[in-house]
Amino acid sequence: MKDLQEFLSQVAPFYILPNEEIKNISNSLIKISYPKGTLIFIQGKRKIDSLYIVWQGKLERFILSQEESIRRGFLGPTNTYGGISLLFNEGVSARTIKSLEDVIFYRLPQDYFFDLCSQYNEFKSYFTESLGQKMLEQPYVNYIAQCARCEDNTPPGILNQTLSNILSKEVISCPNDLSIQEAARLMDKHQRSALVVKDENDQNAGLLTDNDLRTKVVAQNLSTNKPVKEIASCPLIKIPLNTQVFEAILAMMQHNVKHLGVTSNNDLIGIATEKDLLMAQGYSPVFLRHEIQRASSIKEISKRHEQVPDLIKSLVQGGAKAEHLNQIITSISDIILEKIVGFALEELGPPPTRFSFIIMGSEGRKEQTLKTDQDNAIIFEDIPGNQKESVQKYFLELGRKICTWLDQVGYTYCKYNLMAQNPKWCQPLQTWKDYFWEWIHTSEPEAILHCSIFFDFRWGYGDTSLAEELKNYLLQALEGWSGFLRYLAEEVLYFKPPLDFFGNLVTETRGEHKNSLNLKTPMRLIVDFARIYALKQGIYPTNTLERLQELNRLHVIDSQDYEELLHAYCFLMEMRLNHQVTNMSEKNIPADNYLLPKELTQFERQSLKEAFKRIRIAQGKLRVDFTQFII
Repeated sequence: MKDLQEFLSQVAPFYILPNEEIKNISNSLIKISYPKGTLIFIQGKRKIDSLYIVWQGKLERFILSQEESIRRGFLGPTNTYGGISLLFNEGVSARTIKSLEDVIFYRLPQDYFFDLCSQYNEFKSYFTESLGQKMLEQPYVNYIAQCARCEDNTPPGILNQTLSNILSKEVISCPNDLSIQEAARLMDKHQRSALVVKDENDQNAGLLTDNDLRTKVVAQNLSTNKPVKEIASCPLIKIPLNTQVFEAILAMMQHNVKHLGVTSNNDLIGIATEKDLLMAQGYSPVFLRHEIQRASSIKEISKRHEQVPDLIKSLVQGGAKAEHLNQIITSISDIILEKIVGFALEELGPPPTRFSFIIMGSEGRKEQTLKTDQDNAIIFEDIPGNQKESVQKYFLELGRKICTWLDQVGYTYCKYNLMAQNPKWCQPLQTWKDYFWEWIHTSEPEAILHCSIFFDFRWGYGDTSLAEELKNYLLQALEGWSGFLRYLAEEVLYFKPPLDFFGNLVTETRGEHKNSLNLKTPMRLIVDFARIYALKQGIYPTNTLERLQELNRLHVIDSQDYEELLHAYCFLMEMRLNHQVTNMSEKNIPADNYLLPKELTQFERQSLKEAFKRIRIAQGKLRVDFTQFII
């Protein structure tokens, strides 16, 4: 760990931090590696949940401009990546990064990164100034401008919004002959970081900012009885209300200011601050995550979680893509889980041994919607048999607390009890390996069901190495067992997309949702398709879109099949999320996956039919590849 601290002391901007802070950061870093030739991040498509610090290896940086990949440099040891994407683009990667050698990173989780930015202005300035420099590069400007204009290529980041989406505070002003002390009191009263200073003709002449008070009054020991005109920053830099956020950020960089006057029809209507642009309060998922991170109780987390439907609604109305919405919902769920596990560990005390809390199902695939239940489990370190009972007792109580609090927050209990509070799913690593081996070597329906849920697991909290070892064991155990994949394929082929022989939509014929269409079932067929091929190819990610992308890269599915499946999946997900948002925010009823075809437009109904036809074609490929050969 000492070596890691020494290394971090050489990395910009960490070297400006106190030694004790660097020590704490070193204890929070997560090691991750990628082989040579890996596309680690893809501009405008991949999400980043950490600041990445290069420990070993070399990488290329690209930026896309009008379908061209333009190399913008290299990354090597002590370089970082992701700060700009986290602060200004809600984690959507601003560049494409490819490894030229085997690469080792250390990841600093984004919430820790945000806390450092909040506590240390110089630390944050390193990234804000870096953005200003990059925005002056024409390819970068072209990319951001293209994102702002082109709906098909727009990542749902703050950069594409206009100031009208984030500006809410009224203008507070004062005459230029007001004393500095009275002006400071006015700022404190209205909780403002800046006041507009009016000249003798009642014109907006400049700003009095927190920074002016610090650098020109406190630092210089200037009398607070002097008029504000002696320290105000003039002239006032102004931009129109319809300015996009990336342009506002660029203006701040070019003028070296942290406040901008915002105008409508030449009238000053507000002040945009650096904090507004970084956090987009009340609108940005970044801000909501940050508030959850700061929560001190389950009740407070629950209150923040209740804001998610409205957040997703605003993003849907802004044209955000389905895959990005899934990632945002999952990201919020992840931080809620992290907080809840932290609370549980505080109550129970340190765990008796290493453990990994894993999550499965849609959350394991990072494909959560607004209707989701719990699918989770605990893996703990293999320990001597005489200790298992007491160790398992601790982790069962941990699982019970976590699952109870998740339910209170809004993640309902799994009706099949596939949760960490169930003794069967709270086991040492070797038992989990035995489970997986048994499921792979049997064709029992229950085993197939377990595989469809548990094989999509990912790490949620705790020791990552236990989850990684189990994942590696799974992929190794599948080698040479094509019969198991055949059983999975046969299960998928048993279900059909909801189309009849004549290509008409097939709805539910009985029950509570009679005459409606369940979108979850056809989407599950795409998920199952991607899972089966991914398991055969030893593909590590669990996310369906990432699996399809990797299958296309490996030429398991051709580009046309990939694009059509991608379109079908994203369209169905958009339909589900739109429907759920409508239920929760407009109809005030619980989210579900059942649509009434009669309420859809002709275009939507036809698009559904085309998506289901695409799924039929995918099932045909499964039939040929997995069920028409001799085992």
